[in-house]
Amino acid sequence: MSNRTSVMISIVLAMLVSSIDSTIMNTTMPVIAKELGRFDLYAWAFASYMITSTILSPIAGRLSDLFGRKKVFGFGILLFLVGSLMCGLATEMIELIVFRAIQGIGAGFMVPFPAIIAGDLFSVENRGKIQALFTGMWGLSAVLAPLLGSFFVTYFTWRWIFFVNLPVCLISFLTLLPYQEHYEPKKASVDYIGAVLFAVSITLLLLDTVVHRNQILYAVIGVVFLIVFYFYEKRQGSPIVPLSMFKNKTIARINVNSFIGTVALFGASSYIPLFLQKVTGLSLLMSGVALLGSSIGWMAAAVPAGKWILKYGYRILFMIGNLLLLISGLLWIFLNPSHGFYYVFLVMIVHGAAFGLISTVGIIGSQQMVSGHEKGISTSFFMFTRNMGTAIGVTVMGAFLTSGATYMQGIHHLFLFGFCGSILALLTSFFIQNDRAEREVNAADS
Repeated sequence: MSNRTSVMISIVLAMLVSSIDSTIMNTTMPVIAKELGRFDLYAWAFASYMITSTILSPIAGRLSDLFGRKKVFGFGILLFLVGSLMCGLATEMIELIVFRAIQGIGAGFMVPFPAIIAGDLFSVENRGKIQALFTGMWGLSAVLAPLLGSFFVTYFTWRWIFFVNLPVCLISFLTLLPYQEHYEPKKASVDYIGAVLFAVSITLLLLDTVVHRNQILYAVIGVVFLIVFYFYEKRQGSPIVPLSMFKNKTIARINVNSFIGTVALFGASSYIPLFLQKVTGLSLLMSGVALLGSSIGWMAAAVPAGKWILKYGYRILFMIGNLLLLISGLLWIFLNPSHGFYYVFLVMIVHGAAFGLISTVGIIGSQQMVSGHEKGISTSFFMFTRNMGTAIGVTVMGAFLTSGATYMQGIHHLFLFGFCGSILALLTSFFIQNDRAEREVNAADS
C-alpha cells in the first residue's frame, strides 16, 4: 500500500465517523433521553460535542505545525475512539454529556487534518478533487446518519451508534501508522496559557447558542477573555494562534467573507429537513436525500477549483461563489408549501456549489499564502471561522423561525435574514485581492 493510499484511507474513515456523529443523535436522542432521564439536559448532549470540536480544531492545527501532522491526527483518532466507547457505556445523562465532550475533543483533533494533509501531499491543481472527495463523505453521512440511527435503535440498542465507531477508528489508526509525512515540524514551546484563554473565550461565546438565560453575561465575559487573549498572543514568541498571519490582508478578508457567508446561509440545511417533513410530509429518509443536492453542487464546484485558482486567481472565484450564494438565498425566500422535494433539491445544488467554491478556494488560499510552518493553523482557523459562523447562524435562524406567527412566516423571516447576509458576503468578496505574492506562491506550487 502506497504512502498516499494508506493516509487517504485513514482520513476518509476518520471523516466518516466524525461527520456521522455530529448528526446521528438527531434521530436517536429522544430514545436515549427516555432511558437515561434528565430531559432538561437534552440539548447539552449536542452542545458539548459541538463546543469542544469547534474550539479544538484551530488548536490542533497549530499543534500539528509544532509536532507534525501524524502524531496529532493519530491522537485525535484514539481520543475519539475512547470517547465513543465511553458514550456507549454511559448510564446517566450527565455522563453522556461529559463523554460527548471527550468525543468532541477527538473530533476537533481529526476534522482539520484532511485539508491540512492534502495541502502537504497534493498540488493546488489536484487539491480541489481531494476536497471534493472529503465533501462526499459529509454528504454520505447526511444520508447514513438517520438510517444508522434508526437501524440501531430498532434492531439493537442506541449504544451501537457509538460502538460502531470503534472498529472504524481502529482501522483508521492502523492505516495511518505506515504514513511517512514529508512535513518537518518546527520545534517550539506550546503556548498553554494562550490555548486556555482561547478555549475559555470561545466556549463562553458558543454557550450563547445553547443557553436561554444570562446570554448577555456569557457574551460579555467571552469578549473580555477574547480581548485578553489577543493582547497576550501579541507578546508571545510561539503563539497558539499566530496573529502575524492576519497581516496578510487577503487571508484576513477570506476569513471574514467565510464567516459572514456561513452565518447567512450555511445553517439552511439544518431547517430544510424540518420543512420537508412538517410541511410537505416527506419521510425522514427522503428529507435527508434532498440534502444530497448540496453535496452534488459542492463537488461540481470543488473538483475544478484548483485549476480555476491557477487560471483566474482567488478574487473572481470568491465573487462567483458569493453570487451563487446570493442566488440560492433569493430562491430560498420563494420557498412555499407547494414546493416539494425537487425544488429543494435543485436549490440545494446551487447552495452547495456556492459553499463548495467558497470553502475549497478559501482552504487552498489559507494554505498557499502562509509559510509551511503556519499551514496547519491557517487551514484549521479558516475551518474554525466557518464552524463559528455556522453555530451563530443556526442560532439566529432558529430565533427568526420562532418569531413568526405561523411556521411558514418564520421560514420566510429565516431566509430573509439569510438573503440579506448573502448580500453582505458578496460585497466583502470584492475586497479580496490577488497580489503578486499570491501568484508567485501558486506558480511555485504548481
